[in-house]
Amino acid sequence: MVTRQKVLIVDDDEHISELISLYLTKEFYDTKIVYDGEEALREFNLFQPNLILLDLMLPGIDGYQVCREIRQRSSVPIIMLSAKGEVFDKVLGLELGADDYIIKPFDSKELVARVKAVLRRYQASPATSARPAGKCVEYPDLTINLTNYAVTYQGRTIDMPPKELELLYFLAASPNQVFTREQLLDHIWGYEYIGDTRTVDVHIKRIREKIKDNQYWSIATVWGIGYKFEVKAQ
Repeated sequence: MVTRQKVLIVDDDEHISELISLYLTKEFYDTKIVYDGEEALREFNLFQPNLILLDLMLPGIDGYQVCREIRQRSSVPIIMLSAKGEVFDKVLGLELGADDYIIKPFDSKELVARVKAVLRRYQASPATSARPAGKCVEYPDLTINLTNYAVTYQGRTIDMPPKELELLYFLAASPNQVFTREQLLDHIWGYEYIGDTRTVDVHIKRIREKIKDNQYWSIATVWGIGYKFEVKAQ
């Protein structure tokens, strides 16, 4: 029997929560509904979801804080739900570690499509993935291993969510080649991703916070175009 994937729905609007649960149950997901941030953190440990749909405006602990606390211990996919459509709110959600951001009101088919897209990106493991074995790039003070999803920087293992690692690997595997934000979205997030190029900027920012430029290499911004992994002459 195939194990159903579990989605934790965190929204204080009972009507919206029930509708989301209905949509996902029809697609053969198991769902659990909670209505506030504290309950979400408790149920995260008990329910062990494969994905979280997280409303931002919650009583008590808001969605931003819930996302922040979960990210300290897990890379489980998080899709934020909000009536706030401003760029600032989207960027803040992504910077805190959300994988996608859906603005209310939303279409049920779009919601289900985004859930499926995010889960596809995260469910592959080295044992089941179609990736070739031995995908690893090495530079002074930096090793990026896509086979076991590990990054070593200056002798230390760096905690890095899958999308950040895949983006870093993609750039480092093609040194000095410039990629536009659109190309990076297509290669890393896939054609099914419904978002904008600011997602790339947010992930690059997070990578740079963990991986500082080396005298031999750097993650360089090519203004007006995109990014490249620049390797300097030794």
